[in-house]
Amino acid sequence: MRDKIRVHIADDHEVVIQGVSALINTDDSIEVEGYSLTGKDVVEWFKNNEADVLILDINMPKLDGIGVLKTFKNRSFKQKTIILSGLSDPKIVQEMIALGANGFIEKGSASEHIIQAIKAVYRGEQYYSDEIKDSLFDLYINESKTDEAIKSSVVNEPLTEREVEVLKLITQELSTAEIAEKLNITVKTIETHRRNLYKKIKVKNVVGLAIYAVKNNIV
Repeated sequence: MRDKIRVHIADDHEVVIQGVSALINTDDSIEVEGYSLTGKDVVEWFKNNEADVLILDINMPKLDGIGVLKTFKNRSFKQKTIILSGLSDPKIVQEMIALGANGFIEKGSASEHIIQAIKAVYRGEQYYSDEIKDSLFDLYINESKTDEAIKSSVVNEPLTEREVEVLKLITQELSTAEIAEKLNITVKTIETHRRNLYKKIKVKNVVGLAIYAVKNNIV
């Protein structure tokens, strides 16, 4: 029998922790593995404990969410993390992604997304609520108009037909397993295509892949 997905919740408001816990408890495949009320508590907790997914707020006392991720990164500690915050500024989202966050959800839409986000991030995917994806898309478009560095995103190698197929399905928000099933190939092969797409297109996340697909009339 497969173990449950263990989730640690970090927020300075106990009512939020209780609410997220209640949502998690509606799914038998996920369980809460402790909680922290400060960023410092999060760092200390993970020294002696483990969780598959960390749900982390940005605004926390003693050490904020950004500080937590920086600490993890400095210690080369890889922890799958979903940011659950009332702050949705796309530049903050970008910073959290750069520091290793795997997902970002606004607190106001937690009930709609939290279960899907936990499962997606646990599988090794990235997950963003609709509002976050829209804001990242707008930011990316605006930056592309003025930032010369975006020109480096031009693909040096052409995409293969299979890579284009995979890219189209990624933009449709299909999981790796779903894409593998649809194309009748292995999950490992799809993961290889994903890595090749990131390398060829020179982007770091699904948002970058989506922008490329739109700009090049692939979708």
